[in-house]
Amino acid sequence: MIRFGFAPALAALLLFAALPQAPAQDARQNAPGQFDFYVLSLSWSPSFCAAAVERDSSRGPTLQCGARPYSFVVHGLWPQYDRGFPEYCQVPAPRLDRSIVSSMLDLMPAPHLVFNEWDKHGTCSGLPARAYFEVVRKARAVVKIPPEYVDLEEPLNVTPVAAEEAFVKANPELSRNGMAIGCDKKRLTEVRICLSKELKFHDCAEIARRSCTRDQLLMPPQRGG
Repeated sequence: MIRFGFAPALAALLLFAALPQAPAQDARQNAPGQFDFYVLSLSWSPSFCAAAVERDSSRGPTLQCGARPYSFVVHGLWPQYDRGFPEYCQVPAPRLDRSIVSSMLDLMPAPHLVFNEWDKHGTCSGLPARAYFEVVRKARAVVKIPPEYVDLEEPLNVTPVAAEEAFVKANPELSRNGMAIGCDKKRLTEVRICLSKELKFHDCAEIARRSCTRDQLLMPPQRGG
């Protein structure tokens, strides 16, 4: 008796065609200097430190979580595509001079963070290390922190929308379509702001869609507050 084996193969092919396909990578994927805009990520340091204590209360304070009252610190400046992002564009990454690390600790108060951000994101900028971190500093200077978040001495309850509106008010050329609020289960953790390569505020729909949607968030006060 003749058996026809094409039916199961045809069924499998039709099933594969019906599955949702992952979006294709950007054609420039991980090519240094080939990207569309930056994301400046500003981490609310008191939330980071509160979460660190919850994870392991036995650990001693880090530089960021010591006596100095850090508020928003730079988590990173990340090259982005309009869809997706590059990372680790040079492996191994060019060696990062420790003098550069030391010079960045006022904005990024953790040496391992500076090293990690260079390896994962800075190498995708197409810039040498010193020039990249100069751009990080310039990008941070572009963004004004809302006055109600400066020298925060008491816990503050906010909504993601209110936080976005506060940043827009402090930075009139910024729009809510050019930023996102990050959160954990209860705290505001970071603010991500999109900037063009020329460090102008830049709308970024993919980033904005990921903004936190919780009803209420806590901003713990700065240490010493």
